Amino acid sequence: MPELPEVETTRRGLAPHLLGRRIVTVTLRRSDLRWPIPREVSERLPGQRIEAVERRAKYLLLHTAAGSALLHLGMSGLLRVLPPDTPPGPHDHIDIALEAGADAAARVLRFTDPRRFGCLLWQPPGETHELLAGLGPEPLTDAFDGDRLWRLSRGRRAAVKTFLMDNAIVVGVGNIYASEALFAAGIDPRRAAGGVSRARHARLAAEVKRILAWAIERGGTTLRDFLSPDGAPGYFFRELFVYGREGEPCRVCGTPIRAVTLGQRSTFWCPRCQR
Repeated sequence: MPELPEVETTRRGLAPHLLGRRIVTVTLRRSDLRWPIPREVSERLPGQRIEAVERRAKYLLLHTAAGSALLHLGMSGLLRVLPPDTPPGPHDHIDIALEAGADAAARVLRFTDPRRFGCLLWQPPGETHELLAGLGPEPLTDAFDGDRLWRLSRGRRAAVKTFLMDNAIVVGVGNIYASEALFAAGIDPRRAAGGVSRARHARLAAEVKRILAWAIERGGTTLRDFLSPDGAPGYFFRELFVYGREGEPCRVCGTPIRAVTLGQRSTFWCPRCQR
């Protein structure tokens, strides 16, 4: 599943092609993905100009005066900007056609989703969609820090990795980057969140910020499905220390990496470097 760096990479790749462009038509080749696609998408988007392309957690929002299209890439979704005469494939479910501009040819924003776990929903102007309500702060903002982690973890018996992946605590820290941040902070992912000291929470928050920022710079992590809008893979996967490396030697101490399932997610750690 694309995580925050992959979604942010997608947003940055799409924005120059979408900002200021007027939507001509919306073509829905099916009426639903994970959920039914609201009729407002095809009724209200045509004729609107895209005013902003925003990411909130792992969601992308295309803002217009009439409202916002809310997209999630699901497990294997992909958004690309293509010439309008590009033939659709069997999993190309949605086309948002963009008019030509003074210095830009007509294009189509195409949403491809083989597994159909993604979504395209509608957010009326001035409202917050229910999927976005109650989300915690963005991890790369000042609203997220070690003090927040420490304060919210008091009394929590849940594993610190599960706690870190709770979107009410902080958004967008998925399985890959939670594993990597905990390794960098030297914290055993199985440890109870409430048993982690304030100082170690501070280091964990700092490592989350550092690793996410670096992953965005490197274009995200390509494991199976993710590609950026220009078709280029992300390269952060070459720098993973623990994720997906069960049985391989730790890059720091040489101890074999272990794996366990926490919260129904595969979790990887070094038993020597993480305590």
